[in-house]
Amino acid sequence: MLIRTILRAKGSQVTTVAPTASVRELLARLAQHNIGAVVVSTDGHTIEGIVSERDVVRHLNERGAGVLEEPVSAIMTAGVRTVGPDDNVEALRRIMTDGRFRHMPVVEDGRLAGIVSIGDVVKSAIEELETEKASLVDYLHR
Repeated sequence: MLIRTILRAKGSQVTTVAPTASVRELLARLAQHNIGAVVVSTDGHTIEGIVSERDVVRHLNERGAGVLEEPVSAIMTAGVRTVGPDDNVEALRRIMTDGRFRHMPVVEDGRLAGIVSIGDVVKSAIEELETEKASLVDYLHR
């Protein structure tokens, strides 16, 4: 299965936040959209970083509540790994597991084209298994 298949089902909408936004604004965005991470982008098309709720918790623990007034750029991960829509979900599953990533931006032609979460990857694996099982059951009952 290709990542494009996941994006077709879930949509390509990506919530972004400017690097100058405060961590407090980031938290409001995460809560508003009920998501665990956002792409940091000035223009909504290029990726400057990614920041997750885990990043917030880690920095709150290290530096205290003052981090809430700092810019997102102070806590984001700048070296963001990305995938393309025509990459294989199986390979993505390994990358996310090995790298302990929960969210992976999808880039097509140099522009942000979507984001895939580990939940999306697991859901696709379950759907593939259910399809395979149905085919096998159908084959056995012929």
